[in-house]
Amino acid sequence: MTEFKENKMGVMPVKKLIISMSLPMMISMLVQAMYNVVDSIFVARIGEHALTAVTLAFPLQNLMIAFGGGVGVGVNALLSRSLGQRRFDRSDKAANTGILLTFFNYVLFLLISLFVAGPFIRTQTADSEIFTLGTTYLKIVTGFSFGLFFQMMFERLLQSTGLTVYSMISQATGAIINIILDPIMIFGLLGCPAFGVAGAAYATVIGQIVAACIGLTLNLKFNKEIHYSKDSILHPDGKTVKTIYKVGVPSILMMSIGSVMTYMMNRILIVFSTTATAVFGVYFKLQSFFFMPVFGLNGGLIPILAYNYGARKRDRIDEALKSSVVIAVGIMIAGTVVMNLFPETLLSFFNASEDMLRIGVPALHIISIHFPIAAVCIIMGSIFQAFALSHYSLIISIIRQLVALIPAAWLLAQTGNVNNVWWCFLIAETTSLIISTYFFRKLYREKVALL
Repeated sequence: MTEFKENKMGVMPVKKLIISMSLPMMISMLVQAMYNVVDSIFVARIGEHALTAVTLAFPLQNLMIAFGGGVGVGVNALLSRSLGQRRFDRSDKAANTGILLTFFNYVLFLLISLFVAGPFIRTQTADSEIFTLGTTYLKIVTGFSFGLFFQMMFERLLQSTGLTVYSMISQATGAIINIILDPIMIFGLLGCPAFGVAGAAYATVIGQIVAACIGLTLNLKFNKEIHYSKDSILHPDGKTVKTIYKVGVPSILMMSIGSVMTYMMNRILIVFSTTATAVFGVYFKLQSFFFMPVFGLNGGLIPILAYNYGARKRDRIDEALKSSVVIAVGIMIAGTVVMNLFPETLLSFFNASEDMLRIGVPALHIISIHFPIAAVCIIMGSIFQAFALSHYSLIISIIRQLVALIPAAWLLAQTGNVNNVWWCFLIAETTSLIISTYFFRKLYREKVALL
C-alpha cells in the first residue's frame, strides 16, 4: 500500500510529472541522436561508399531495435499497469520474464550475424566495395548485440517505475563512449589500429555493452519496486509471457515495418545513384535530432498513461495527452524550420559532394514538411501501447509505410526525378494522421470515457 501511494506517477502534478519522466529520456535520446550523427560524420570521412554501406546495414540494425523495443514496450506496459493496480507480484514477474526474453532476442541476432548479414547486403548492391564494408559492419553490430538488447531492457525497467534519470545516465554514458571511441577506432588514434568502418561498429557495440552494465547496476541498486529472482527468470510464467507479447509482438511488427520500409527505399533510391541512397541515410541521422526527443517523450508518457489507467484517473490521462501533444508539435516545428533554413550546413557535416548537395537540399526541404503531423501521430500512438492495444499502432504502421509510403515512392520514382520521391513521406504521414485519429477516438470512447 505504501509503495503504491508513494509512486509519483499517481500523485505528482501532471505537467511536472511529464517533465520529470520524459526530460531525462529526451536528453538521453538527444545524446543518442548526436551519436548517430557523429558516427555517420566520421564514416563519411572514409568515403561516400562507406556511408552508403552503413545506410544499407541500417534496416537490420533497425530490426534489432524493433525486437528489443517491442519486448521492452510489453514489459513496460504490464509492469506499470500492475503497479497502478497494486499487483506487485505481477510487476516482478514482468521484469524477470523480460530479462529472459531479452536473452532470446540476442540468440536470434547472433544467428543472423552468422548466416544472414552478407546475403542481406548483397540484395541491395552489386558494388564489391560497398558489399564488403556493409557486411563487415553488419556482422559486428548483430554478433555483439547482447549489449544493445540488455541496455534497452534495463532502461525500460527503470522507466517503468519512474526512474528515468537513471535511464538517462545509462543511455547517455553508452552514447558518449561511442562518440569518443569512433574517431579512435575508425582512424587509428592513440595507438589503436585503424579499423575503418569496422571501427565504427566496434565503437557502437562497446558503448552498448557499457550502457547495459550501468543499467543493470542502477536497477539493482535503486529500483526497489522490482524484485529479481533467478528462479523466476529461468522458469517464466506462461501467462506473463503471453501478456508481454500481446503488447510486444504488435510493437515488434510495427517497428520491423520500418526496417522493410528503409530496405525498400534503399532499393528504390539506388536505381538513381548510390549518392541518393547516401542522402537517405544522412536524412535519417539528421531527423533523429527531432524524432528521438519526441520518442523520449513518448517513452515517458506510456508508463504515466498505463499507471493512471490502472488507477482509473481519467483527468490525469487527459492532461498528460494534451500537454504531450503541445511539446511534441513544438519540437517538430523546430525541426522543420532548421531543415529548411540550414540544409547546406547540415549536409556539409557529412563531407557532402556537389552531387550530394544537389540531391540532399531539396530532400531535406520536402521531407521535413511532415514533421509536425508525425508528432501528433506519435503521441496518439502512445496510448495504444499503454492500454495494451498495440495492434492499432501495427495497423497504422502497415498502412503508413507499406500501403502508402513505399507504393508512393515507387510511383514517384517512375517520373525519373529523385526529388519527386521525397513527397512520399508527406503522403504517408497524412494517411497515418487520418487513421490514428479514428483509432484514438474509438479507444477514448470505449476505455477512457468510462473511467
